[in-house]
Amino acid sequence: MSLNHFNIIESTLREGEQFVGANFNTVQKTEIAYLLDDFGVECIELTSPLASPQSFTDACAIAKLGLKCKILTHTRCRIEDAQIAIDTGVDGVDVVIGTSSMLRRFSHGKAIDEIIDMALEVVSFVRSQGIAVRFSTEDSFRSKREDLFRVYEAVDSIGVNRVGIADTVGIATPRQVYELVSELRRRVVCDIEFHGHNDSGCAIANAFEALDAGATHVDTTVLGIGERNGITPLGGLIARLYATAPTLVNKYNLPLLRKIDNTVAQMVGVDIPFNNYITGITAFTHKAGIHAKAILNNPETYEILDPQAFGMTRYVSIAHRLTGWNAIKNRAEQLGLSLSDETIKAITTHIKTLADEKQISLDDVDSLLRRWANEQQALVATETAAAEVIKERVAD
Repeated sequence: MSLNHFNIIESTLREGEQFVGANFNTVQKTEIAYLLDDFGVECIELTSPLASPQSFTDACAIAKLGLKCKILTHTRCRIEDAQIAIDTGVDGVDVVIGTSSMLRRFSHGKAIDEIIDMALEVVSFVRSQGIAVRFSTEDSFRSKREDLFRVYEAVDSIGVNRVGIADTVGIATPRQVYELVSELRRRVVCDIEFHGHNDSGCAIANAFEALDAGATHVDTTVLGIGERNGITPLGGLIARLYATAPTLVNKYNLPLLRKIDNTVAQMVGVDIPFNNYITGITAFTHKAGIHAKAILNNPETYEILDPQAFGMTRYVSIAHRLTGWNAIKNRAEQLGLSLSDETIKAITTHIKTLADEKQISLDDVDSLLRRWANEQQALVATETAAAEVIKERVAD
């Protein structure tokens, strides 16, 4: 397992720009770049500078920000494209070409031998300029394995820094990813990058299996935005790794993730999904009575992620028919109310009955707790006064 030595290539400013709602201006790109750098990602990937004049200008600007992370950009497998990418001042150039029969037929029309010749020419050129270079095959999982390995081994032999496997249409299963990366790891000495789309919901699992099999780099975007259903979400990958071992993500500024998600969500005009990894509003919410009791005793019983590690807090929902008396007791203690267990159980029964009749809120529960507490105090006061009267009469 190579999980202790992985790197994140954060592609919100490349793949993320392909999301239907994304149209980042220079100021927004700069803000995202600073946030991702502060979070601690090892690399940021930018849209090809050939995409538009503004894309070239933005790449030049971000390359000059002096960030701690490496700045990469993405190009086709052409010398002239690579030269323009190098001219922006980035730290690395990510070269890509399709290798599946479908893309070779309907996209660029090149045979595998031609692709190898092009790859060797472009990789050699970029390396001669003192720039890091990655060569990636697009649509890797609909390509023939023997074709992939011929291409990868060829560029590895001339010193490519990294080869990339791309599940461009999100067709791969975790087992397929593990098997392909494992075999590639035995064939090349360079680093291995995985880029996985989420069309069938496997992006996070596939990224994890790629790392487990020997990949060194994984592409992510904030909230998983990208072409169609996007790619591996940054927060989702972090959650998966943290659940495996929190030490795997100690190098990242985890509490910053909420700000990153909120910032990008606002920029692209979407809401953060309620069940989003880590930052969704229900990510650390507990409702069922038996869950609430266990959580109050030991959060690890029903939480694989510690909300405090991400600057978040857990919430135990109690205003419903599934609530338990332990959760109600905890809420009474939070309000500073002293109630016996018998009283708490009676209140819980009352809450359940009300919730069967209508939707209730936390304010309703708090009002009930305070009313019962006041009535209990009044009863105690009455009983105490009566006892005093009796005591005085006996004394007389």
